Amino acid sequence: MHDKRDLSEAFASFTAHWRPKVLAELNGQDVRVVKIQGVFPWHQHDHAEEMFLVWRGRMRIELRDRIVSLEPGQLFVVPRGVEHRTAADEEAEVVIFEPSDVVNTGDVKDDVFTAQRTRI
Repeated sequence: MHDKRDLSEAFASFTAHWRPKVLAELNGQDVRVVKIQGVFPWHQHDHAEEMFLVWRGRMRIELRDRIVSLEPGQLFVVPRGVEHRTAADEEAEVVIFEPSDVVNTGDVKDDVFTAQRTRI
């Protein structure tokens, strides 16, 4: 895919929370967009790092030893193998960079939160 993409249009194209959409792919990585609200289950990715970049709203990334709060324009990389969960008190729009084969719930299979890899 070599067309320009618009983040505002991408986020406007869906309403569901916790269902990441693949916006672009590069070098075996996905650029995913997701709307979040509430609290995601604790999980980890044993073989991949995840980068979260807040586009709109505020979110937090809870680690077992600290909480990282992010505002628009801020990012955080969760190291591979580190247990974490994401949360937002109000809806937030987030861009995620991670390997294309990463499942959003990592080592946890959850009927509510585990999402299929979907392109927009």
